[in-house]
Amino acid sequence: MINKVKKALENGEGCRVYGVLDVQRVAGNFHISVHALNIYVAQMIFGGAKHVNVSHTIHDFSFGPKYPGLHNPLDDTVRILHDTSGTFKYYIKIVPTEYRYISKEVLPTNQFSVSEYFSPMNEFDRTWPAVYFLYDLSPITVTIKEECRSFLHFITRLSAVLGGTFALTGMLDRWMYRLIKALTTPSARGAYR
Repeated sequence: MINKVKKALENGEGCRVYGVLDVQRVAGNFHISVHALNIYVAQMIFGGAKHVNVSHTIHDFSFGPKYPGLHNPLDDTVRILHDTSGTFKYYIKIVPTEYRYISKEVLPTNQFSVSEYFSPMNEFDRTWPAVYFLYDLSPITVTIKEECRSFLHFITRLSAVLGGTFALTGMLDRWMYRLIKALTTPSARGAYR
């Protein structure tokens, strides 16, 4: 078994982790690492903690179902390590979200923000490299609504934009007229002599 794992690692193959976790609505964490192995088996496979490469690609990472227009910040994240090893920590702030469709159907889900930290291994570390996901929930819920605006609302906004454009061009025209008049009037030039 150990020889098969060594051969897979030498060929550049890695672990593929996918699945769904049910977690409580409280702060917590989960991580991916090799430290659950027997320490002697891990030493034989990897030759020490400094040789464990925790490079990773996150294709899809979410807390709940996706809604239209949502882009999760960890989707398509790639972190590749060359000639080093260490621990990645993703600090995730989850915001409970309700997405309300036009049909009045409500989708309870979550959106999140993330900040990350990488801690490289040094020769005195006694820990094994890992990828940690530490999450905390916001006490505030965000509601996103789909709305269909009326044609009258469109006409009102269009009138406001056109009126603002007309007023701005009128002001610019007056300022340019006054500036040109001040520069070309002979009495203005003679007053400074």
